[in-house]
Amino acid sequence: MDEQILNVFYLVCMALAVLVIVLLIWVATLGARLKKLRKQYVAVMGNTGITNIEDVVMEVKNRLEEQRQHSEKLTKRVETIESELPQVKGKVGIVRFNPFSDGGSDLSFSLAIVNEEKDGAVFSSLHSRENSYVYAKPVVKGESNYPLTPEEKQAILAAK
Repeated sequence: MDEQILNVFYLVCMALAVLVIVLLIWVATLGARLKKLRKQYVAVMGNTGITNIEDVVMEVKNRLEEQRQHSEKLTKRVETIESELPQVKGKVGIVRFNPFSDGGSDLSFSLAIVNEEKDGAVFSSLHSRENSYVYAKPVVKGESNYPLTPEEKQAILAAK
């Protein structure tokens, strides 16, 4: 009978030993998961100084809203610039020429400053030995109310 009790005691000890080994494996697995979770938590929280994840989420939400508002402002500015850009007189064309057949060099010029619709002005300078004359003519759609010389028309076409 003592031997039977010892066998039962031996079986209970073996079962408990197996249970302890299984529990140790389970605790090690949980420790590894906790370590991984803690690493992810630190990565999310960063050096914010905030220990509550709700505060971090609210801060991220507020920053996202600020970025959205800033993006809307920039979009409006770009739209304004795009609407005003065609009116900017930034296209320049210049043609140098000699208006006199008796000699000299290409010291005279026609300078066109226009926008994309060819609205703007054309300036012409006629240089002679005694004097220089400068003329300005308004330009609308590549044409003027004043007669344009071939050089002025060439300058308007050259304005790109």
